[in-house]
Amino acid sequence: MKYLTEYRDASVVNQYLNELHKINTKPWTIMEICGGQTHSLVKNGIIGLLPKNITMVHGPGCPVCVTPLHLIDKAVYLAEERNVILCSYGDMLRVPGSKKSLLEAKANGADVRILYSPLEAVTLAKQNPEKEVVFFAVGFETTAPANALSVLHAKRERIKNYSVLTSHVLVPPAIEALVNDENNVVQGFLAAGHVCTIMGIGEYSPLVEKNKLPIVITGFEPVDLLQGILMLIKQLEKGEYKLENQYSRVVKPEGNTEAIKVIQQVFKVCNREWRGIGEIPMSGYEIRKELQGYDANVKFDIQIDKVNESAECIAGEILRGIKKPNQCPQFGKKCTPINPIGAPMVSSEGACAAYYHFSKVDVMA
Repeated sequence: MKYLTEYRDASVVNQYLNELHKINTKPWTIMEICGGQTHSLVKNGIIGLLPKNITMVHGPGCPVCVTPLHLIDKAVYLAEERNVILCSYGDMLRVPGSKKSLLEAKANGADVRILYSPLEAVTLAKQNPEKEVVFFAVGFETTAPANALSVLHAKRERIKNYSVLTSHVLVPPAIEALVNDENNVVQGFLAAGHVCTIMGIGEYSPLVEKNKLPIVITGFEPVDLLQGILMLIKQLEKGEYKLENQYSRVVKPEGNTEAIKVIQQVFKVCNREWRGIGEIPMSGYEIRKELQGYDANVKFDIQIDKVNESAECIAGEILRGIKKPNQCPQFGKKCTPINPIGAPMVSSEGACAAYYHFSKVDVMA
């Protein structure tokens, strides 16, 4: 299959690995931002094949993982107390809130539905005019266009019983926050190719220049990731810092301009709380004031107190690249995908889930 099998070619993988082993002379710590990249690195055993001097740590690029507890509590509240039809992507259902998950709410009789697109939720609202339908809109810049389109579609169709509970987060401000963390150990970043497919690459150049750290935008297949790592190591070994685009077959410098226009029509940038990390300035999207009739927070005047993460969960340290999942005392013991303490063990993009499911792979270094 074109554009897939060639990026899983073992001979090319070995070529990049051999070159890495030849040029690597110093210890380096690299962070891949995206949870999809984490899963690919772990599942394909890439971490165990890298030179021992290269340490991969895993970033907060899992939107489900960084959705704060109180937002999940809001979704549960809407489903249970306000009797809405609460719609979400499937991996949100099992993420624990402060008291229960959406899956538990569903088991208790709440009308919680798994959908593949927010446009399905708009259709559902049209078909059920007597019920309020809320879509739990979680994601990075990649899912923002579809969620924005759902609002515009509902407005055009004059559907009043549809709204969105927004939990959108943005990658560049997160990188800035990670770099400024007093415990930061990261010396180079692999940026998420799918985010840049939407937003372009312009937002990353100031990060590189200001922080003097190289960033390489990569895809998700083994060849993509190894080429991206090689590009980073070449820069680090030479003392350089540049923005490079390994994923140029998909990512264009300007991004998807039509998608950006749709996002800007519906959303504005705001401060956003990240689960396990805290509030990051100007790191999220919220619905514009003129469209607040579609903002579930405003529509239902939700007042939910913020609560602290479980003291047993070290997700914040994992998401900031300070620790790895297997360094958590509860990993694979009290915290499992069936009985998770923290979100990274639940999400299909969570680092803890990657380590748990592919534990036979050498990720313990």
